[in-house]
Amino acid sequence: MNKQISSTNNTYIRQLVQLKDKSRERKKTGLFLIEGEREISLAIKGGYEIETILFYSELFSMAQLNKLTSTPINTIAVSKEVYQKLAYRDTTEGVLAVAKSKAHNVNALAFKTETPLILVAEAPEKPGNIGALLRTADAANVDAVIIANPKTDLYNPNIIRSSVGCVFTKHIALGNTTEVIQFLKAKNIRIYCAALQASVHYHTQDFTKPTAIIVGTEATGLSEEWLNNSNQNIIIPMQGEIDSMNVSVAAGILIFEAKRQRDFK
Repeated sequence: MNKQISSTNNTYIRQLVQLKDKSRERKKTGLFLIEGEREISLAIKGGYEIETILFYSELFSMAQLNKLTSTPINTIAVSKEVYQKLAYRDTTEGVLAVAKSKAHNVNALAFKTETPLILVAEAPEKPGNIGALLRTADAANVDAVIIANPKTDLYNPNIIRSSVGCVFTKHIALGNTTEVIQFLKAKNIRIYCAALQASVHYHTQDFTKPTAIIVGTEATGLSEEWLNNSNQNIIIPMQGEIDSMNVSVAAGILIFEAKRQRDFK
């Protein structure tokens, strides 16, 4: 029989609310919340350890719960009020999981190919942009995503939501810019910076070798450290009145050009 919790004042539920709302609490405990059946399934597939699953039975049945995982996991049936307290979305599915976070150390990254394709984003702040970058990376099946100088907690509920669970599907690493550059150079991975200065059109470059495509924020672009260590700066030629586009759109154009050159292997 599942444990049941009906009160929003329950100590455990109050702790989970802190996990949802506060990055500091997620970092301190090493735990975070996942909302939604697809997202939980992707996390399990991605090797995340699920500590507890909470569900509201009028929205998520026992049959669905049993299909979600093949291994025994602690489950808790919660009331509508408790579920609404924990849920991040306005429209929801009635199931949440408490999961253990991963380390994401850039120096622990390993590749299955000798010609990896990597997307690097420097200092992205907006969870929606990070989520969109992760969806782009998943769609292109890049070998890894590296976030340099991260400004936002990777397990922010809005990143999980906006990435549609792609935060769990790719190899993701975090590190400061110096660490990331040192890692790429040690692996003999060419660095292509999306930048206006000293740039050539992106489609003139050979992306079939070990490649890292680096994108910065729309507001400030890439730091001087990246530009000083770039093998080649690349630019997407603009034909309108403005000289920038959304970072996830730009990343998509550049990554899929690399995939085209590699015949989408």
